[in-house]
Amino acid sequence: MTSSTAAIHVAKKQLGLDDDTYRAKLVRITGKPSTKDMTEAERQRVLQVLRNEGFQPAAAARRPDGRQKLTGKYAGKLQALWIAAWNLGIVRDRDDAALISFVKGQTKIDHVRFVHNAADARAVIEALKAWIAREGGVDWSGEEDDGRKIARAQWAILSPSPRDFWPVVTDLVDLDETHCDLSDRQWISVMNYFGRDVRAARKADK
Repeated sequence: MTSSTAAIHVAKKQLGLDDDTYRAKLVRITGKPSTKDMTEAERQRVLQVLRNEGFQPAAAARRPDGRQKLTGKYAGKLQALWIAAWNLGIVRDRDDAALISFVKGQTKIDHVRFVHNAADARAVIEALKAWIAREGGVDWSGEEDDGRKIARAQWAILSPSPRDFWPVVTDLVDLDETHCDLSDRQWISVMNYFGRDVRAARKADK
């Protein structure tokens, strides 16, 4: 078995593809239902498509400390919601393993499915958002960025004065108060900063 063939089979398992879906995908990409009939160039095309769909080789699928990363097409959104819950002080552990355990306990959906299957991912995302709204006070309605919505909920925990929210936010990212919006990266910085204070405040209340 060539290294590219082995990698394709690892990708099949990682992405949770059943045999029919897998073979249909191979045919769509190369016109061939089996890797053994493909040229090396065709196998590389298959691997590129699978990487675009969330496959990460073993080395890329681990964090610097060696822990397994949650991978898959929907992993980023799920992780972002879990970190939001952590920054709102409603979960104690920000690690992917805690997310997997929570989701499986709430929905009975295995993580291989919910990070790769669209319908399962939507169900988990909506369940997480509903829980964060209920426990963390996030109002998901409206057209604002999710980062702003989460940061507003954090600020409501930290301060009785909504008017101070924007001056504090812009000061944290070193912008003038007249600035209208923040990038995703800037919102992450704000949420992480507020998160430390929110977790401390919730801990003090217990």
